[in-house]
Amino acid sequence: MEHLLGQEWEITPAGGKTGEAFYAKYEDQRLFLKRNSSPFLAVLSAEGIVPKLVWTKRLENGDVITAQQWLPGRELKPSEMNQENVARLLKKIHCSEPMLGMLSRIENSPLHPEPILHSVENELDDQVLSLPESQKAMSFLKNEALNVYCDEKVVCHGDVNHNNWLLAEDNQLYLIDWDGAMIADPAIDLGLLLYWYIPENNWHDWLKLYGKELTDHLKLRMKWYVTIQTLSSIQWYKNKNRLEEMERWIKFINEIL
Repeated sequence: MEHLLGQEWEITPAGGKTGEAFYAKYEDQRLFLKRNSSPFLAVLSAEGIVPKLVWTKRLENGDVITAQQWLPGRELKPSEMNQENVARLLKKIHCSEPMLGMLSRIENSPLHPEPILHSVENELDDQVLSLPESQKAMSFLKNEALNVYCDEKVVCHGDVNHNNWLLAEDNQLYLIDWDGAMIADPAIDLGLLLYWYIPENNWHDWLKLYGKELTDHLKLRMKWYVTIQTLSSIQWYKNKNRLEEMERWIKFINEIL
């Protein structure tokens, strides 16, 4: 990275799961660097969903480095996820034709419920599958798999955790960390956000800000996708030996069902 930018730049790891992200600083210039970001980043920047893409450079070894504006700001608090700017930005993402077109070209055919279910079922080990809560969840998922099909397919972020929402100092809101982007039912993003952050008696009002009606079919689809995501989380925390958090997700699946 120093070779790419020059020795005068101060470069520090940005953390994250992959270890491929860095902050770079030189005088009043600040950049966020990432190795081998998706080509999807360019359209996210053009649409104003993520901080502006400054440049892209290909290294001799074939790696691609992207540099984005590093904006002063903060992540949203859980209590702020009920705000109108969150609903409006998620709606903008789900309605973006350029984003859908780009993601379709670079990798993705739309995801459908049954293949998602088979994929998650295959990743669960015997111990997780034997939990009474998992058995109850799998029964619900299999019984409803054919009832949650939806013709609407949009670009979904896949992890709308409050940590991924960046509020810049100028009050511009961004949704970052797009490594899990997919073309799928918008209920995937909507369900996670509503179940995690919004009391159920406020779902109707939040969805009104987003521009969608809370129908029985949408409720079923959100419940189905949140259940499948929660099963996946139980397995992930078990694999990491983070058993206290695993127990929290087991409890959560009981609340969902």
